[in-house]
Amino acid sequence: MSKRGQWGSRMGFILAAIGSAIGLGNIWRFPYVAASNGGGAFLIPYLFALLTAGIPILILEFSLGHKVRTSTPGIFGKIKRPFEALGWFQTMISFGIMVYYVAIIGWSMNYFVYAFTSKWGIETKDFFFNKFLQVSEGPFTLGGLNKVTLITLVLAWLINYIILRGGVKAGIEKANKIFMPLLIICLITVMVRGVTLEGAAQGLDYFFKPDFSKLLDLKVWIAAYGQIFYSLSICFGIMMTYSSYLPDDTDIVNNAFITGLGNCSFSIMSGIAVFSVLGYMAAQQGVSVSEVATGGIGLAFIVFPKAINALPGFNGIFGAIFFLCLIFAGLSSSMSIMEVVVSGTADKFNASRTKVLTIATVIGFVISLIFVSGAGIYILDIVDHFINTYCIAISGLIELLVLTWYFNIEGTRKYANKLSDFTVGTWWNKTLIYMTPILLSMMFLFNTYIDFTKGYEGYPIKALLVIGGGTVVIISIAALIIANINGSKEYQRMISEGVDI
Repeated sequence: MSKRGQWGSRMGFILAAIGSAIGLGNIWRFPYVAASNGGGAFLIPYLFALLTAGIPILILEFSLGHKVRTSTPGIFGKIKRPFEALGWFQTMISFGIMVYYVAIIGWSMNYFVYAFTSKWGIETKDFFFNKFLQVSEGPFTLGGLNKVTLITLVLAWLINYIILRGGVKAGIEKANKIFMPLLIICLITVMVRGVTLEGAAQGLDYFFKPDFSKLLDLKVWIAAYGQIFYSLSICFGIMMTYSSYLPDDTDIVNNAFITGLGNCSFSIMSGIAVFSVLGYMAAQQGVSVSEVATGGIGLAFIVFPKAINALPGFNGIFGAIFFLCLIFAGLSSSMSIMEVVVSGTADKFNASRTKVLTIATVIGFVISLIFVSGAGIYILDIVDHFINTYCIAISGLIELLVLTWYFNIEGTRKYANKLSDFTVGTWWNKTLIYMTPILLSMMFLFNTYIDFTKGYEGYPIKALLVIGGGTVVIISIAALIIANINGSKEYQRMISEGVDI
């Protein structure tokens, strides 16, 4: 097999891992989820989920990646040959996320330019949907390609290609040493500007004011665990892939805690930045914060531009810095997502990294063209929901069952502790064997019930089944097909050796 890359420093790995975990969802999903699920009280189930699911799974995946030193499919294949399909399922999840994630990064690039002149005007919703995206009547009406968003889609793919072509140390690590400090500086700038605005206290009160009665609501706990899986890049190959590039002498447990807590801290900072600005916006309009609060794409491209319009000064610069946050957060995540695909394919077929990257980029780009069509945002919304709600939940549940019930979970704990200054006790085993699989199952069943009884965002059931369900089926079939193709002789030999931990 080709020579495996390696991180140049521990800091390089940590920045890359945190960069992968910190994505667009930290900025536009966490604040709204927290505010609508008990405010400050939500931090209790959120931190509980971090300590009982997020960090334990990070330790598990860091340990396996460091021990086996191959891509995610190879790790599962070495445990038992049929389990390689799970690794490819996670790899295909990453590829599925990548093809629409770059489209959102592209939109952020467009809006970075628009911010200087407030090109979105006063009616930001009409501008975003009708003038910018040129949306069609529904998810089955594709329309033509949008030349404006196509240009930035190409740019987003090109940036990822250039970085990943540089490899682990000269590409991913070097890029994260640039992107992450810039991201933090931009976020702090937005946060400081936000908290100094009139009405900011009202927004922060809405964000932080605890409603402890919400702690008795099962949906709040499910939301907390869902946010952890959504934002930590666990159970779809990234952390196993990244940790496979770690040097022999590394600290597994501390790295996991730093990554998890770093991601959590960034989410809270994002909440302060977002809700201080929304508080100002609510004060200017004379309404409650709840009337302007929202999450997701609507927050980034509709509500925030409207808030930027209302600022007393430096609107263009503030807006540009906000969209730079989205660009840097998006790129730091997208390069990690694509690395899963490149690493898995190159390892299995003992192929040139550059060749695999080029082919995967071309295929990904062609598929991603659908997201710059008139129906792009509808399809993106449904695909994103189904991948994050169903694919990752299924992947996480099967992964935990394989690695805790079939594989040697106690041996994995001892392996991690042997390398770490701070060790974990048997509580770690119990959370992964019992608690997290039960909660993942509950998440899956609850979300399935909601989607197919109450619907999702008003989409017809046909669209959910064809686009969302079709995405799950395609990812599953692709994983099974690739898993059953024989790899190179070196790969087959490596798989047959198994793993002892």
